[in-house]
Amino acid sequence: MQEDDLIGEMLGHYRILAPLGQGGMARVYRAHQENLDREVAVKVLPPWYATDRNFVERFNQEARLVARLSHANIVMVHDAGEQNGHIYIVMQLVDGGTLKQRLDQIQAEGKTMDVVEANRIFKQLASALGFAHEQGIIHRDVKPVNVLMDRSGRPILSDFGIAKVLASTREQLTRPGTGVGTPEYMSPEQCRGEAVDARSDIYSLGVMLFEALTGRTPFQADSYPALAHSHIYELPPRPSSLNPAITPAVEQVILTALMKEAVRRYQRVIEMADALESAVTQQQRPGDALRGMAAPFAQAGLSQGGALQAPVQVPAGNPYAGPLTLYVCPNCQHANKPQTRFCTKCGFPLKACSFCGSQNPVGNRFCSKCGQVLPPGLPR
Repeated sequence: MQEDDLIGEMLGHYRILAPLGQGGMARVYRAHQENLDREVAVKVLPPWYATDRNFVERFNQEARLVARLSHANIVMVHDAGEQNGHIYIVMQLVDGGTLKQRLDQIQAEGKTMDVVEANRIFKQLASALGFAHEQGIIHRDVKPVNVLMDRSGRPILSDFGIAKVLASTREQLTRPGTGVGTPEYMSPEQCRGEAVDARSDIYSLGVMLFEALTGRTPFQADSYPALAHSHIYELPPRPSSLNPAITPAVEQVILTALMKEAVRRYQRVIEMADALESAVTQQQRPGDALRGMAAPFAQAGLSQGGALQAPVQVPAGNPYAGPLTLYVCPNCQHANKPQTRFCTKCGFPLKACSFCGSQNPVGNRFCSKCGQVLPPGLPR
């Protein structure tokens, strides 16, 4: 085994104790912070990055931004620095493994992740991403190995901002073993080298959910060009074809997150989390109170894919109580409120503009982005 010359050395206040993991762009170590007498994790980048002073400045700037993120599901950044040609970032130590290790363990047992466990984990990851997006920070490299797990099973997202800094230097693209993002989880716009926003993270989260529930990523190939081609041009397999236990509602959540065009995905990560929560809840309790709404809907002339043409008085105590025009999801026939963009039961997109692709509230008659007339079936 090759000797690691950092073991036992000091980087700033941190004595390097033992390796924790190795990635394509960095090594992670368990370390002891001497001045505060605590254990931390130290991520050390390869030495060639230190020769690019612009990169060092961008790295430190991004580290300062990420250090401001205070969220229970985002790894805490304590410090960052450079010493003897080593650029490093210091984080809280999370010693329960990674989500990738959890998925590998389940797969070794010949199983896939239970949808209830997946919902618990992905709801917390969505909360973390949503918080970061509100601060203007995009992760750009959401994948199972970047999800740390503490000993209670809480997922903690790490490596915010590092992919952005790597993307800012062309030189790293030619170095073996390095790259921006991870091809299996990259959005189509990342594969095309375009600017990305929060919806790119949503796509990557969709890839992870696909993998958790089916045991594999949507696209598999031996090279980056082949994977990029698949992300850009090919439709993913239906998750239920790989795991028949996946319900249509859960499947629709995954497929919506994996839409090729960003405007057709969930626009905010909380929308995806809410749709998954609703789909899993419906799977657990198929006879919930919403079924009791079917009779008044049918009496009011409800048709598949259409809308209630007159307000319906929903029974008292129901969340939809009072006169309200409701719109039916063409996928599952669930009735939705006028301002809904994605079905609250199955996550299906309700009102996508055929001209520009923007997702509109189902009650809209005209696209709020381009002004085009939206499909008929709305109340007059």
